Amino acid sequence: MWQRTKNLYHLGIAIISNAWFKFPSRKLTIIGVTGTDGKTTTTSLIYHVLHTAGLNTSMVSSIGAVINGKNFDVGFHVTTPSSFALQRFLQKASKESPSSGATPRNFLVLETTSHALDQYRVFGIKFAVGVLTNVTHEHLDYHKTYENYVKTKAKLLKMSRIAVVNKDDQSYRLINSKFEIRNSKLVTYGLGKDSDINPKTFPFKTNLIGDYNKYNILAAISACRALGVKDEAIRKGIESFVAPLGRGDIVYPTAALGQADFTVMIDFAHTPNAIDQVLKSVRPIVEGKIIHVFGSAGARDVTKRPLMGEMSSKYADIIILTAEDPRKENVEKIMNGIAGGIQNSELRIKNGTLFKIPDRKEAIKTGIKLAKKGDFVIITGKSHERSMNYGHGEVAWDEYGVVRRVLRIND
Repeated sequence: MWQRTKNLYHLGIAIISNAWFKFPSRKLTIIGVTGTDGKTTTTSLIYHVLHTAGLNTSMVSSIGAVINGKNFDVGFHVTTPSSFALQRFLQKASKESPSSGATPRNFLVLETTSHALDQYRVFGIKFAVGVLTNVTHEHLDYHKTYENYVKTKAKLLKMSRIAVVNKDDQSYRLINSKFEIRNSKLVTYGLGKDSDINPKTFPFKTNLIGDYNKYNILAAISACRALGVKDEAIRKGIESFVAPLGRGDIVYPTAALGQADFTVMIDFAHTPNAIDQVLKSVRPIVEGKIIHVFGSAGARDVTKRPLMGEMSSKYADIIILTAEDPRKENVEKIMNGIAGGIQNSELRIKNGTLFKIPDRKEAIKTGIKLAKKGDFVIITGKSHERSMNYGHGEVAWDEYGVVRRVLRIND
């Protein structure tokens, strides 16, 4: 009830924001991307394909905004900005580009969260294409049930002229039966042959690893095709795409250092599904042990914690639990919640394959110090984020800087 009341307030702000900035979405072709996992990569993929195809394109995502070729910060722990900030970005994007004379910036790719949809932050925006990557276990503290979560995500599809949906995802069944998209043209993608866009109907080359990235690519292909981009231009963009900051990011060894005994990767995976997918993808290429350093956000969905532990323990030889924005919640309690899903956790602690280190810097240091020849250290959950929340506001945090200092790598 209280959330509904707050959402009415957000709706009022959204209406005012649209009017204040003179409904800028009407001057743009907007592609919205929502889903539990893969939003940022898919958003970046669509932006890159459109941009490399020579189309005037802007983007707003969790790693920042690119508007008319200029970079803007969206704030700490923010994916979809407030309606006022968002409409300001849209207004900037709808203006003529200084480098292109009278040609307007026609396209904008917007990463769209379930909270933004539920709280009317994207109200009034005219979406040409809405993309749903997947709906997995996350945010049930807010949405209460998986069905409610899917229903909220489906709002973007209903707001869009063309809806792009992952046919292989469990959410598709609900969308197709309960939340049928009647007013939009529906395009499906997946690895299966029964989807409209799949690797058979649209072959492509990529440097990205894992089936989860194949899904992100297929989503981007579907969106760009729906916008009329030529297949050759789409393939060229996919092949030249480099993953955004903190997504499967190999930070050691670097090109300057050459070969090294072990590898260090930073990734944003912070849901059970994301952890499962990224670890499953690297497991076949790792000769030695996988050392996984991660935590779970405090004052958020507690039901996902044991599932995160379970997914990690399927692939990781050594697990190091630590802090990840604990807010005012006890870090030990959070780590114990994750450990609850790790099979034989007490035995793992005794034999030195499970550690609980509240200080994230020390946890990362321990993970790297334990690494031997052929090992793979993967640090997940924070990635590009530049702050940590311990319940008393945001404190500066630099995951990359911590890794560099432990490895004694100069910037």
